[in-house]
Amino acid sequence: MRYRRAVQRLRVLARACEQTRRVPVDEPFLREAYVFGGLVEGADPVEQVEVVFVLNLPPEEVPWGTQPPGTAWLVDFLELDKGGVAYRWRSRHDAVANHRISEPVRFWSLDGIDESVLDALEGRRFELLRQGDPAAGTERADVTEELRAALEHLRAVHEAYWDRKWRREHRGLSRHPEHHLWEAVGGYLELLDLRDE
Repeated sequence: MRYRRAVQRLRVLARACEQTRRVPVDEPFLREAYVFGGLVEGADPVEQVEVVFVLNLPPEEVPWGTQPPGTAWLVDFLELDKGGVAYRWRSRHDAVANHRISEPVRFWSLDGIDESVLDALEGRRFELLRQGDPAAGTERADVTEELRAALEHLRAVHEAYWDRKWRREHRGLSRHPEHHLWEAVGGYLELLDLRDE
């Protein structure tokens, strides 16, 4: 998609994120949203708007490459499945950046939409993106720790895969138990390959 259209898509996404602040009222599920990749590098056209969402979940519930519990409604609400957006999930207790997410820039948080980031992207003023916080996005997650968490998750999915109750709980909103197994395998193998490089 053209660069201008990608920035418009990000603005729509930011407004949708703003609407999630009310769910649940006491402790919102979605905490922050970041953009990274081609859009912040000024690519035109942009293959996809790459975003990462920070969730109010413990790290063990957000292993790399998976769709954590409770995110199906968020995918639907934010219209992430309509194309043009590549998204990842992170725990609020983990670093946002890792081997795949490089120099993320926050465009939404519980404080609201960061219009200065969206305006800087729209005006292609990339030097302004990290002006407020030069250290933003520099802390990277430890691959070894992420690999350990991914293996634990893969083992848990493998062990529960044929359990009727587990399968029933992991089905719905166009998701099936097979999706969870495939994501667990994919996330683990990606991290394993990275560690072995």
